[in-house]
Amino acid sequence: MTNDTTGEIDRGVKAALGLAIALGIFLIILGGIAIARPFFATVAATLFLGLLLLLNGIFQIVYSFQTNIRGNFWLKFLGGLVYSVGGLLIMFNPLPSLIALTLVVGISILVSSIFQVILAFELRPARHWDWVLLSGVLGIILGILIWHQWPENSAWAVGLLLGINLIFDGLWIILFSSAARKALREA
Repeated sequence: MTNDTTGEIDRGVKAALGLAIALGIFLIILGGIAIARPFFATVAATLFLGLLLLLNGIFQIVYSFQTNIRGNFWLKFLGGLVYSVGGLLIMFNPLPSLIALTLVVGISILVSSIFQVILAFELRPARHWDWVLLSGVLGIILGILIWHQWPENSAWAVGLLLGINLIFDGLWIILFSSAARKALREA
């Protein structure tokens, strides 16, 4: 009976690793599109952020009405209203918004990449841990480059550098997941 459970777990893990490889391929494709059209990718990311904020605000407003019984209606409602207005401002003023977004993305890539470098050293005995490290180091460099040339680079930086970052993230996910699948087969 233990072997049946172990087989099910192995199949589940292999399926999850297959999805991880598919995610890596998707990230590489998305990164290639962003690199090919950096201004489009920058504006699209800005508009997408605005849409997400607007939707979040709408859901919070609806939530404030649904949970009015518990109190704090105005705090919930005003929080949703702020998100909605922020989303609309971004969507109707994408060029000034992308200047701010460029700085936020630069900080996000930098901080995320620092954590990725830490992750790489935690994965160190594993095969292809060095790709995780390389991706993290390149992300740190990209984050610093964004900061260094901000705001002059706002029209293209987010799309280009995010595309590069997506490609390297996709590569390490594929390599690491492929190595894990191979190790499962050999076990």
